[in-house]
Amino acid sequence: MTDVEPVGCGYLARYRGHTHPAAVGPDSDDVVLFSEEPREGFEQADGYWRLTVRRDELEWLMLVRTVGAFAGEPCLVLDEDTDGLHIAYAGHNGTQAEALGYWMVDHGAYEVVVPREEVTSIRVERIPIPCRPAEAAGGS
Repeated sequence: MTDVEPVGCGYLARYRGHTHPAAVGPDSDDVVLFSEEPREGFEQADGYWRLTVRRDELEWLMLVRTVGAFAGEPCLVLDEDTDGLHIAYAGHNGTQAEALGYWMVDHGAYEVVVPREEVTSIRVERIPIPCRPAEAAGGS
C-alpha cells in the first residue's frame, strides 16, 4: 500500500503568477483556465470563473496524472470511491486487459474498479507540455 493520494488526471497551468486547473482546447493552442474566485479577465460561469488564453501566454502547462500497476500491468487511476480505485488500462494489449477483468468502454480503452490494495506502485506524474513553438521543436 502507498501513502500517495490518487488525484486522477488533469491539466494545471501557471498564468500571471497564479496556478490554475486548466483544460486544453477547443483549438490545440487554446487553454481554458479555471478559478474558484474572481480574477481579472475571468468570466463567471456557474460557480467558478474561467478565461481562455493562448498556450504561449502561459508560464507553464503540465498534465498531472496518477499512475500505478494492477496485476503487473500499467494503469491510470481515474477516481477513488468506496468500492476501490477506478482505473484505466495503460498497456497495449486488449486481450490482456480483458483477461485482467477490464471492460471495454471505447475502442482500445478499458476500465475496471478494483480494491485499492490491488493497485501497486501508485505515484503522481507531472508531464510538462510545451507552451511555445520553440519548445515543441526542441529549441529554447
